[in-house]
Amino acid sequence: MDHLQYFVKRILLIIPTFIGITFLCLLITQFVPGGPIEQQIAKMRGIGGEGGKNTGASQRMTEERIEEMKKVYGFDKPITHQYWNWLYHGKMGMTSKSYKYKKDSVWKVIREKFSISLTFGLTGFFLSYLICIPLGISKAIREGSVFDVSSSVIIFIGYAIPAFAFGMILKMFFCGTIESFWDIFPVAGFQSQMYEQMGIGDKLLDRVKHMFLPILCYMIGSFAVLTLLMKNSLLEEVGKDYIRTVLARGGSHRQAIWGHALRNSLIPISTGLGGVFTLMFAGSVLIEKVFEIPGMGLLSLDAILSHDYMVFMGITALTSILGLVGNVFSDFIYVIVDPRINFQK
Repeated sequence: MDHLQYFVKRILLIIPTFIGITFLCLLITQFVPGGPIEQQIAKMRGIGGEGGKNTGASQRMTEERIEEMKKVYGFDKPITHQYWNWLYHGKMGMTSKSYKYKKDSVWKVIREKFSISLTFGLTGFFLSYLICIPLGISKAIREGSVFDVSSSVIIFIGYAIPAFAFGMILKMFFCGTIESFWDIFPVAGFQSQMYEQMGIGDKLLDRVKHMFLPILCYMIGSFAVLTLLMKNSLLEEVGKDYIRTVLARGGSHRQAIWGHALRNSLIPISTGLGGVFTLMFAGSVLIEKVFEIPGMGLLSLDAILSHDYMVFMGITALTSILGLVGNVFSDFIYVIVDPRINFQK
């Protein structure tokens, strides 16, 4: 019952937290220069001032249309009214028109990109856990061995290299950008131009080739953290009294680790599982730039640089909701792994 009350409170808190985040972001966009009205005015003045002709007329026309343009974009209304229109009438802005892609709704613009980032995010997320947990367990069991030391050196070297720099190195060695190295993987993109004409097997192989190097870059940042967290957590559990009790009662070292210590050592790891909800926005701007992947990272950057506030607010809304739900989900996983936890204290 305590857990149920806690999760009900957490779920209800999502609503005011979401409103606070999105309202603040919308408020900030009101003060950022270079919005759609400023861009329209700049275009009009540029056209009118060309060759030094009709500058005064253009200036008067611009002044006359400013209020009209504010009405078109809804900027003539109070911020609370704008927020309500965005939240309710625009369905969190998803049915609103993008300022840059004028004929497309915000949802259509996001939908075309998020499936790509979701594919990379899910793949990198699950591969990280599938590799790092067994690797961390092996390092803990063989602590101080050659395997432990050598793998730690490799992990820390990879961790020290920025993901985008690692991507550039991979492209240099494996994408044929330098003639003396290998040409194994595609240089850029998410799929080949002839992808739709390929068979199922060729499509799968083509997708794997395009995803292999970017996935390595996605994983490199969390690889060291997850591996060492798993190792240190297991070592901590092995040193506790209940493990000594198991051994004193005749239990083997293997039984003590796999039957008792392992489950408790997974508790710190499980708290990160809530991040699976934000994987559609896991796109790294720099990684996507290096490999020319048209994902959410580049879309977010483009929305900011082009002052496409509607797309920016749509991405913010989805990210906020999924992030807040992911935090609750992490606590739920925590309770499953360790039922003794009491959030009410």
